[in-house]
Amino acid sequence: MAGLASKIESLLFVAGKPLTAKKIGELAETKEKDAEDALRELQREYLDRRSGIQLFSTGKTWQLGTAGNNSAVVEKFVKEEFAGELTRPQLETLTVIAYRGLISKGELEIIRGVSCGLILRNLMIRGLIDEEFDGKIKQSKYRISMEFARHLGLPSIEALPGYASLHSHEVIQTLMSQQSTKADEAKTE
Repeated sequence: MAGLASKIESLLFVAGKPLTAKKIGELAETKEKDAEDALRELQREYLDRRSGIQLFSTGKTWQLGTAGNNSAVVEKFVKEEFAGELTRPQLETLTVIAYRGLISKGELEIIRGVSCGLILRNLMIRGLIDEEFDGKIKQSKYRISMEFARHLGLPSIEALPGYASLHSHEVIQTLMSQQSTKADEAKTE
């Protein structure tokens, strides 16, 4: 059980979002029941040692988070870390999301040519983008948040300068369709 609990702890840490016991079981290559038992064991361990990390459950999903008694220091860090100006990579990512509309992490990384996971997380924490799970393709997609649009004073996203031409830019459309074709070919091999 200790090995399974360790795997699950790593998965929850890397995920950074709530996961179901079923999904955790699939990822850890074990039965859902065994995953649930390991999750409860982990939760007890965190509580017993009064860790700064806790394992939270909503009944259906599980997620790592910080202990409530550390909220003041965590809040201070988050405010300092995310209150400053956006970095150039964050601005680039936000621009792509704004002009492309609903876009997956993979599509975003194709356009930017670099990994965007941490940037997406930071933009979500700042409330600049929203994540939406697309059940059809079984992955998350991102769009600018209403808060961000309001901050820019946009009545709609289409009001961005040059939105029509950039949203459906020929080069990006070609790049995205090529990647889609490659992905389809890889699935059939």
